[in-house]
Amino acid sequence: MRKKRNYKRDHNPDMKYQNVAVGRFINALMWDGKKAIAEAVVYDAFTEIEKQAKQSPIEVFQKALENAQPLVEVASKRVGGANYQVPREVRPERKFMLATRWIIGAARAKKGKNMALKLAEEIIAASKNEGIAIKKKQDIHRMAEANRAFAHFSW
Repeated sequence: MRKKRNYKRDHNPDMKYQNVAVGRFINALMWDGKKAIAEAVVYDAFTEIEKQAKQSPIEVFQKALENAQPLVEVASKRVGGANYQVPREVRPERKFMLATRWIIGAARAKKGKNMALKLAEEIIAASKNEGIAIKKKQDIHRMAEANRAFAHFSW
């Protein structure tokens, strides 16, 4: 049987900034198809970023995504009855989605404030190489470094 062909998707930019990355981020944040709510949360977070960081929110957002993107990750590989954690380079599309997922997950994990404030805090922290999403990236890198001895299994 043939392998399923993986089609490249065309991603639409968001309405306000005409930025594809922001559009994809909004879609990742969205729950139950409620895009208007997700857009409102992201745009409120961006106005909060502009107040706190006193910079363009798009620049801060791009910097945060860039800092949170992992370079390597581990993949489980079964060789001769044993499972090895084999370090692998991360594909660009997956880098973006992992960074997005980690930033949103970190914001959702915080308690006490509304989502826009939590998201703004996490994006600002990630742009400064701090925060929960960056810690997650460092943990992944540390695990890949620890399993570097099994790199020869990645075929």
